[in-house]
Amino acid sequence: MTLSSVPQPAHEVHVRAPGKVNLSLRVGPLGPGEQYHQLTTVFQAVSVYEEVVARSSDERTVTVSGPQAALVPTDATNLALRAVEALAAATGTDEGVALHVDKGVPVAGGMAGGSADAAATLLACDALWRTGLSRAELLELAATLGSDVPFVLQGHTAMGQGRGELLTPALSRGEFHWAFAVRDTGLSTPAVYREFDRLHALADDPREALRRGGGVAVPPDPDDDVRLMQALRAGDPHALGAALHNDLQAAALELEPGLAEPLAVAQDAGALGVVVSGSGPTVAALARNRQHALVLAAAFTASGVADRVLTATGPVPGARIVAED
Repeated sequence: MTLSSVPQPAHEVHVRAPGKVNLSLRVGPLGPGEQYHQLTTVFQAVSVYEEVVARSSDERTVTVSGPQAALVPTDATNLALRAVEALAAATGTDEGVALHVDKGVPVAGGMAGGSADAAATLLACDALWRTGLSRAELLELAATLGSDVPFVLQGHTAMGQGRGELLTPALSRGEFHWAFAVRDTGLSTPAVYREFDRLHALADDPREALRRGGGVAVPPDPDDDVRLMQALRAGDPHALGAALHNDLQAAALELEPGLAEPLAVAQDAGALGVVVSGSGPTVAALARNRQHALVLAAAFTASGVADRVLTATGPVPGARIVAED
């Protein structure tokens, strides 16, 4: 083998990672001494993307562009930089990297934008540094960074359990079409979970339930998610719309009552189903087809209930390398 034929280290790697929508999100109560709620969720990766470019560097830095870029920290708290440090520690490398993130997924919008950055960074730096981790090893490392990071790495449609990081691929046929109402002011995921805990405690208190009109917490019907999985396998958007569910939606509405407006607008415009995505505040509306998604987007825009409107399809693949030089 001649010197010219020896593979040279990549100097730049471009990775694209999708956002997600939770088709169903079931949240268990926080038990004594537990730090995280136990979740059962069904993820779908959608065609709203984070673009991450990793370049060889003597340092480890990140820059950000795109909508809401000013809201993203560029210090050590940035999830992409945390992914850099996690991969370096796991592989024993002291290599540097200059990351650039071009954002397409809403910031703090319940669509896993930060998780997409982390997943893309793991894949990009593994290629840039030639660390050669297997997909299973990358998924294991992703789980240490956040509940949604493994799914964004995997993509498509999957059921998540535990904190959401324990994934089982789900069969899904065809293509589903979405319109998203995005707000520039995000919601803190920990704050939404704290509000969920508060509401759960109130519902468990008979006196408080009576004071609030006699309402009590209704346990989820296990058949609901069975119907959701059947809808995915059949590629039936009408059945899927009827099965959308989010246990965090009431908490998000308590913290941001204005979310009731885009929910109502989507319903009035004929959405097959409408739900707050994850911990919010993005509202996801399921359309009959691509043309209807544009109608829903126009309704969001005309009513002034969103700072930005997106349309997307799902499911799509997870993080993947799109260019390597």
